[in-house]
Amino acid sequence: MTVGWDPVAELTDEDRKLFQGRWEKRLWLNVPGPFYTGETDTCWTGRLNAPGNVMYAASTEGTLEYVFRQPRNPAEVREVVNAADEEPFQEYAYDGDRWWTPETVRRWWAGRGRVQEHLALTLAEYGDSVHPADRDAAVGAREFRAYLEGGLAADLRAYLFRLEEGRYPVAGERLPELG
Repeated sequence: MTVGWDPVAELTDEDRKLFQGRWEKRLWLNVPGPFYTGETDTCWTGRLNAPGNVMYAASTEGTLEYVFRQPRNPAEVREVVNAADEEPFQEYAYDGDRWWTPETVRRWWAGRGRVQEHLALTLAEYGDSVHPADRDAAVGAREFRAYLEGGLAADLRAYLFRLEEGRYPVAGERLPELG
């Protein structure tokens, strides 16, 4: 997430029609922010369209998509829009700002060990596969793991500012702590 930039503002009226997901169906792996997914298809198309933002989660129903990194620039917003367009169940959403609170963001961050465990299982399942989609899932898991250990904390602090102040911070503004 870029400080001072609202990714939802990049959506056109036509784009918004593609985002029909509902918060109550949100997959727990989605990182806090405006974009998230619910019970998506199992076609493995999300990373084809938005490899820097979408990841896969194995479930009893198949492989679901989720947003592991919020868009950082207009090009990534377009990629998430394309992923939403390919998703036949229309389970992408952009109204996370309406639902996330500082408390729930901090709770998600405090529970990130569960996310790390899920990523370890994903790597164990797909890490040595020769199938291209499996290999891509392993690449995504490694990217998400690195993001958890690196820039996600700073992005979530900027998002907390957004939730608390009603706007994204500008450079130099003090950001809230995660916990």
